[in-house]
Amino acid sequence: MPPPRRRAVPLAVQFLNLGKNPICEGTGELSADQLVWRYNCNPTPMSRDYSVRILLRVNDRPKVYIDQPDLVELAGGRRIPHVYEQRPTRLCLYLPKAFEWQSDMRLDQTIVPWATLWLFYFEEWLSSGEWKGGGEHPPPEPDRKKKRKNSEARPHSEAST
Repeated sequence: MPPPRRRAVPLAVQFLNLGKNPICEGTGELSADQLVWRYNCNPTPMSRDYSVRILLRVNDRPKVYIDQPDLVELAGGRRIPHVYEQRPTRLCLYLPKAFEWQSDMRLDQTIVPWATLWLFYFEEWLSSGEWKGGGEHPPPEPDRKKKRKNSEARPHSEAST
């Protein structure tokens, strides 16, 4: 059961918070129905520089992409764990069904540090071949589409949200 609904942080406030927080210093675009924020991130002092893009639409969950470098190329043909999409690489940072991220949370205090931590574990995975970041791996894209199609075929009361 979802937790009680609290008031969502407005996109404009999210945008301002992202702009003020030095851990995600960057640039963005804001409109009435979405925000896009771009910043560079280094999970450790010895890490490469990652170009991160956060997309948040009204009444949706944030989506986080790594635009540069190409993580698929860095993975050398191995399937990257904990991503929704390989290209552009969209990170899996939290469990939506467990309500780990809520719209009343600040992006700069949740999504930004979670993305940095994900990149830390990604770099470790590149060298060890073992994902040590925990969590659940999202199913590959075709499986999710198949599940979505099957849930749409069932009566509304049985469909998962």
